[in-house]
Amino acid sequence: MEAVRSSARTGVWGVRLAWLALALVAALYCVWRFTESSPLQTNLLALLPKTEADPVAEEAIDTLAQAMGERTVFLVTSHDAARAKAGAKQLAQTLAASGAFRNVLAQLPPFDATQIPRFYLPYRFGLLSDADRTALTEGGAAALPGMVAERLFNPVQAGLAAPLADDPFGWLGRWFAGLPLAASNLGLEDGMLVAHQGASTSVLVTAALPGSAYESATQAAVRKATDPALNHLQQAMPDVRVARAGAVFYADAARRASERDVHWIGIVSVCGIALLMLWVFRAPRLVLLGFASTAVGIVCALAVTMLVFGELHLLTLVFGASLIGEAVDYSIQYFVLYLSAGRDWDARRGAREVRPALAVALATSLLGYAILAWVPFPALKQIACFAMAGIATAFASVMSLLPALLVRAPRRAPQHLFAGARALLERWHAAIGGRRAWLVTALVVAAAVPGWLRLSSDDDIHLLVQRDPGLAAQERQVRETIGIEDNARFFVVKGATVEQVLERSEALGARLDAPLEGAQLTGWQAVSQFVPSARKQAADRALLAQRVFGTPDTLRATLAQAGFRDDVSAHYAEAFAQAGTAPVTLDAWLATPWSRPYRHLWLGATRAGTPGYAAIVLPLGATPAQLPALAQLAQTMPGVVFVDKAASVSRLFGAYRVDSGWWLAVALALVMVLLMVRYGPAAGFAVTLPVLLACGVALAAFGYAGMPLTLFHWLALMLVLGVGANYAVFLREGSVRDHADVGAVWTGVVLSACTTLLSFGLLGMSTMPVLKNFGATLALGIAVSVLLAPIGMPAVRRSR
Repeated sequence: MEAVRSSARTGVWGVRLAWLALALVAALYCVWRFTESSPLQTNLLALLPKTEADPVAEEAIDTLAQAMGERTVFLVTSHDAARAKAGAKQLAQTLAASGAFRNVLAQLPPFDATQIPRFYLPYRFGLLSDADRTALTEGGAAALPGMVAERLFNPVQAGLAAPLADDPFGWLGRWFAGLPLAASNLGLEDGMLVAHQGASTSVLVTAALPGSAYESATQAAVRKATDPALNHLQQAMPDVRVARAGAVFYADAARRASERDVHWIGIVSVCGIALLMLWVFRAPRLVLLGFASTAVGIVCALAVTMLVFGELHLLTLVFGASLIGEAVDYSIQYFVLYLSAGRDWDARRGAREVRPALAVALATSLLGYAILAWVPFPALKQIACFAMAGIATAFASVMSLLPALLVRAPRRAPQHLFAGARALLERWHAAIGGRRAWLVTALVVAAAVPGWLRLSSDDDIHLLVQRDPGLAAQERQVRETIGIEDNARFFVVKGATVEQVLERSEALGARLDAPLEGAQLTGWQAVSQFVPSARKQAADRALLAQRVFGTPDTLRATLAQAGFRDDVSAHYAEAFAQAGTAPVTLDAWLATPWSRPYRHLWLGATRAGTPGYAAIVLPLGATPAQLPALAQLAQTMPGVVFVDKAASVSRLFGAYRVDSGWWLAVALALVMVLLMVRYGPAAGFAVTLPVLLACGVALAAFGYAGMPLTLFHWLALMLVLGVGANYAVFLREGSVRDHADVGAVWTGVVLSACTTLLSFGLLGMSTMPVLKNFGATLALGIAVSVLLAPIGMPAVRRSR
């Protein structure tokens, strides 16, 4: 006998040490990941799925997002121009001294604007504006006098004009006028970029980040540098206002908001659940053991998620804090069995008795999360992985760890509470159970139908990604003042060669110059504007050779009549003859320093899909009514794809919202089949009925409230199914178990529902719209599920 006891003690300690080792390994891995470099993903775009059928289009989205993410701008505004410029200088000096930025510019370094004409001058005979090309094609030499007169009497700005002798007809100057070099309201004053709006003067200060905008270290450094600098400027110059824009500010705001949510939800959940368990069990030891089991589940879930995905999304982190309420459910069911057993307690037998109920509950929960994992949203896949790993570990700990820790029988049990719960359950079951369940179902459906008829939907992407409203207002001010657009919609032009990409960009540009839906765009930007295709340059040169330089006498006479000396005419004709046919190339343009602001338009060699090259074409000034026409235009041109990420995600939301209704129906059917196999057809249907009605009530409530349904409401109903079905299962299993105290089982069910409601319900207070939808749906669905759970149990019978 002593040997048996010794062996049992050895086995108990072996289980304890094994779980301790698992918890330590998982915890150390999590600490190492957060210490090495924060795995927290604060890029809101990373929450979105891959929506583009073309992998090059997705590559373009990432490239453009990265290019924009490295830029941070500040707009210093005052009614006094001198004060605005002084404030911009002071802000730039303070930010530069902080070391948080790679560089900060308020005053531009000296720039020789003539380097642009000097770069293009050798290729000037292949660069004609559309108007000049048309005039020469239609009028030939007859158009030359008018061109030279325009050059002499309406000169192009000197900064972007070639010398008169090198461009007497103004062809290069007018070609420069067509470049998108001044697509903003900014002008150069005292070496600073300045915009005037009414009585206000705004000065632009730009800053480049030393690292990714989505790294927590970069965000912290920028915040520590920016906040004091802005406060100091406000104190020194109260009349100066500063607006800022940049991905780093959004990422930092989203990360801090998620951390607040995690702390708020986590602390309130833990404290509330602890108080509830302490009030019911009157045993601090059980509370600690319950949280120990839950903590192991959460830590293992964190480790598994980071191991599988390599990072943590904000949604996953906040949702993980709410998982406490669900993970603790399994230990609660074990504890009520432990307390109701009294002196007859046997830890291993208790685990065997509670295993069927917990196993069925685990299966339904895993089914709900498995469907969530199937949806192609990175954040939702992570949430599903996190939840499945967490609740599976919590289940395993209840089956093996808790029996190793709860070996001794309880000293006392809340028998009065159990007796009261039993009496309440008897009365409630008599009211809604048995044949009356059909009446309850009919009443619930009758009350829900008007709400169902009022249901509507909304698939807007901003329901998933909501930016900080204060930062959004500042960014809007910056864009309106500077006069630039949000480049969220663009074309991707692909080709097998660089030349093909340039030719297709030119063809697209020609189509964009034509009216769309009765209105013209304000313009467009593409690398082909700076570097025309070789074929276009050759055609322009051939046109000049035929219409201008092919008749030297006419050329000389036209220039002489305009006042040019003969040697200038001869030099100009000789320049054309010696220029050769080599066109200006994209590589040469990319190598110039002044091409930097436009290099994001060239994607270069593609890394995805068919090998080739790609570029971006940005339409400017497109109205919402023109967006369908832009998308249709892309479909008519080879190698052209129109990218509208927001619209693509919204369409995907809508498609999956519709599909999710079918997923929910299939999941309900699977759960019903599972429960029918376990309990028989009639009883299985009765156990499924509470969660089925809970889903219907939740939908009706949204209809009555006028709240549009989103994909995330439907996905939350999946979790209502996975979690809410547990309560009827717990009651059914507990009521048919030999010598079970049904009052204790009902107490455990109600306590489990309260803890889950407390944690998931707090999601409704999250700053993230997705989690608000989840929280509201889960809270309502779970409340109805537990309220109707007695429908699925047989008549209450006397306990031992």
